[in-house]
Parts: sequence; structure tokens; C-alpha cells
Amino acid sequence: MTSLPTVLITGASSGIGATYAERFARRGHPLVLVARDQARMDLLAARLRAEAQVAVDVLPADLTQQADLTRVEARLRDDASIGILVNNAGMGQPGSFVQQNADSIDRLVMLNTTVPTRLAAAVAPRFAQAGQGAIVNIGSVVGFAPELGMTIYGATKAFVLFLSQGLHVELGAKGVYVQAVLPAATRTEIWSRSGIDINSLPEVMEVGELVDAALVGFDRKELVTIPPLHVAQRWDGLNQARQGLMSDIRQAHAAERYQPQA
Repeated sequence: MTSLPTVLITGASSGIGATYAERFARRGHPLVLVARDQARMDLLAARLRAEAQVAVDVLPADLTQQADLTRVEARLRDDASIGILVNNAGMGQPGSFVQQNADSIDRLVMLNTTVPTRLAAAVAPRFAQAGQGAIVNIGSVVGFAPELGMTIYGATKAFVLFLSQGLHVELGAKGVYVQAVLPAATRTEIWSRSGIDINSLPEVMEVGELVDAALVGFDRKELVTIPPLHVAQRWDGLNQARQGLMSDIRQAHAAERYQPQA
């Protein structure tokens, strides 16, 4: 019997990452758990080994630290058993744009954009050479909703969506599946870490429901999975409008409305 690929999951100590670990373990996949909180990962790993009878490695790492990020990149490059990468690690944005400081901006941008990019870059050449593999990037619907006022966070999640779509263009024909998952408000610890009371939000999805829906999309090989979107045609229409916009771009000359008036 062919063994299932190992799944490396970042941000695996709680919330969406821990739930992905549970779901993939139930499917029989070995796991590599990556997060800062080794104690919580050790507890999760012990439970999953007992309940699902799968191998679970714990790789503690603060991905905003270069040495730790480099270690995880090396694991992705060198461990041929890893066939699925779940880029889940991320952080929220406490306060408005004018309340941010340089250190908090750097940390948020690195964790939400640089880290998934570098981890995908570490594993993509091996996946492409093998002609198989999957990269799952956890974004957010905030990435196309600037009206929500989460400017830096939303910008990083817009990056995650574009990264996923671009990777599909480059890697899809080589057998590598890339999925962007875009949650809305989900019951995880990211809210309290961002200084937001989750109970003040009118609607919140439970994390198990979010991950189960994302895995339905994964099994269907969807390129973009938006679990809280109830009218799928909305996304299709947005994508068609974007393609129509591109068809109307003529880059040799400025549009007539921008031409100097005689």
C-alpha cells in the first residue's frame, strides 16, 4: 500500500493549524507540527499519535526569527516524505494604521507574507521535480475588503491570495496543487492576541467547520476556497470581471480620458 505524504503545518499549536493536524491525522497522514509553543504541540502530538496511530514530529520554531525559519526551510527541502505544506501561521493587526509602529509592522508583514513565500519556495522545486505535492495557503476574505479598516493585515492576505494564484500559474502544469483558503471571522486565538473580543462579533464560524469545508475544497482541487461564501457565482463573477479588465488594457498609450485636452 502506498504511504500517504507527510503534512507540515505551521501555526500548529492551536486554532486552524491544530485542527488541520487533527483532520489530516484522521486521514492517516504523518505530520510535522511547527509553532512557537512546544508544550502545546507536544500535547497535541501525543494525543494524535494515540488516537490516529500516525507519526507526529514536533518542530518548535518562531518563524519571524531567521534561524528558525531557515531550519523549517531545510526540513521542507530535505525531507522527501513531506508532500503537503499548510502555510497557516499568521498574526492579526491590533489598532488602526496610524497606531502601528515599525516593529509591529515588520513582524506582521514577515509572518503573513515573507514566511509563506519562503516556505513555498523551499518546497516547490522538489514538488515540481516529483510532479506532485500540495501547498495550502491560509488567507482571509479581508484581503479583498479594504472597507473593514484592517489595512496591513488585509494587505498581507491579499498578497497570500495573489501568491497562491501565481503559484498555480507556474506550478499547476507541473503537477503541484496550490489552494488558497479564505476564512472570514473564525473562532481562534488570533482575536484575543489582536485585542479584539470575539464575542463582540455578530457572526463567527467554528474552527472545525472552517477546516472541514476547506478540506472539501482541497479534495475537489479548488484553487480558491471561501467557506463562508454562500453564492459561489460571486467569486466567479469577480474573476471574470478581472479578466475583462485585463482585456481592456492597452499599454502602448494612455486611455483617452487621460490624454491632454486640446
